[in-house]
Amino acid sequence: MTQSPHIIIVDDEAPAREMVGEYLKMHGFTVTLCDGGKSLRGAIETGVPDLVVLDLNMPEEDGLSIVRDLKRRTNVPIIMLTATASPIDRVVGLELGADDYVAKPCELRELMARIRSVLRRSAPQKPVATAEPSTAKPVKEQLVRFGTKWLDLEAQALRDDEGNEHPLTASEFGLLKVFAANPKRVLSRERLLELANARDAEAFDRAVDLRIMRIRRKIEPDPTKPAVIRTIRGGGYLFSPAGEKA
Repeated sequence: MTQSPHIIIVDDEAPAREMVGEYLKMHGFTVTLCDGGKSLRGAIETGVPDLVVLDLNMPEEDGLSIVRDLKRRTNVPIIMLTATASPIDRVVGLELGADDYVAKPCELRELMARIRSVLRRSAPQKPVATAEPSTAKPVKEQLVRFGTKWLDLEAQALRDDEGNEHPLTASEFGLLKVFAANPKRVLSRERLLELANARDAEAFDRAVDLRIMRIRRKIEPDPTKPAVIRTIRGGGYLFSPAGEKA
């Protein structure tokens, strides 16, 4: 029997976290409610959840510092709940490694849709059973070279030549997977978002740029002079497998 995804809701306002928690429970999720960073860390000690929904505006501890700490210690996907008038928090949160955001007060159906979308992107891909084993892709095709690292498409992991794994958020993997499938093709920000299922139509371009910046720090021999994922002025981005410079 498949275990239901475990979601931790972090919000200092009891009515808000209980409302979200009850709604998710009604739709089959396992839910833990936390009133701040301290209780969240205590809950994670017993087991890392499948996803964290985190209110950024809490008096006890700033939500962005919680995002930073979580991403330093785990690779758990995070959806931020942000006040409508705080676009800067959204940008900083995405740069720190959060996977998505929903404005407060949130529409519960939208929040659930985003939770399911992030869970789909972060879940390990199961190998597809085939009637003829000979048609299965060779292991080599599951590995894509990105500058100084290898992207393992099946394991959804980024590794160096020594086999050490480097943390990768669900949104970063989504973008790398799109680049791997479209080498030497210029992809606009809108097309990247669409193919990676990273955000909906109201996403702003800056979110893509920040994710690309984080990816470059991990894969480029010299992140200040990107040659693997190149910026095409007026066009978007291009993955150059051999790292050719423009």
